Amino acid sequence: MNDLKGAIKQANKIVFLTGAGVSVPSGIPDYRSKNGLYAGMESPEYMLSHTCLTREPDKFYQFVKENMYYPDAEPNTIHTKMAEISQQKDVTIITQNIDGLHEKAGTKKVINFHGSLYHCYCQKCQMSISAETYLQSNIHEDCLGIIRPDVVLYEEAIQESAINQSLSAIRHADLIVIVGTSFRVSPFCNLTDYRNKTAQIFAVNKEPIFLPYSFEMIESDATKVFAEI
Repeated sequence: MNDLKGAIKQANKIVFLTGAGVSVPSGIPDYRSKNGLYAGMESPEYMLSHTCLTREPDKFYQFVKENMYYPDAEPNTIHTKMAEISQQKDVTIITQNIDGLHEKAGTKKVINFHGSLYHCYCQKCQMSISAETYLQSNIHEDCLGIIRPDVVLYEEAIQESAINQSLSAIRHADLIVIVGTSFRVSPFCNLTDYRNKTAQIFAVNKEPIFLPYSFEMIESDATKVFAEI
């Protein structure tokens, strides 16, 4: 803990790599844990796939509307402390999360690696649509096209801009902190392969993670860790 505090104090450019565990304390379930979104579901990957969106758009919409949106969720200690650090340091957050809570907490440089539920658009005319409108209907009243959230579904590629921005941030960081993720989902978990080899790396997670290079593991609840930073 003291090492992490010292590293943050000394660092010039910090990258936080965040996963589902960061948003669980805000009431948003993760995906694969015992009480996660996928628990008890027969084919959750299909429900969040490009195929489902294309073949059964109403089924896709119903699943996303009922299971993915938590508009009343508020940033927790992890989000707010990262935002505070970003006011004093050059901080980039690269997140797997699609809930917009890092932005809601006030961090300016956020790369939504898998997109955001709060950016929606019409697939027919490409017009941007608010999430509030999408939650009322998945049909765009102007052109009758199907609206979708701008998130990366199964069978879809990560946006090139997200990859390029992430790689640039990773290469220039002198401190990388992995938080609330098992760090096993590719290509997100491969980003640190492109780090500056002199960068310090810490991981904060309830379960230990394993990396093929030297790093400091803080096996603890991230909310407690960031409350003390």
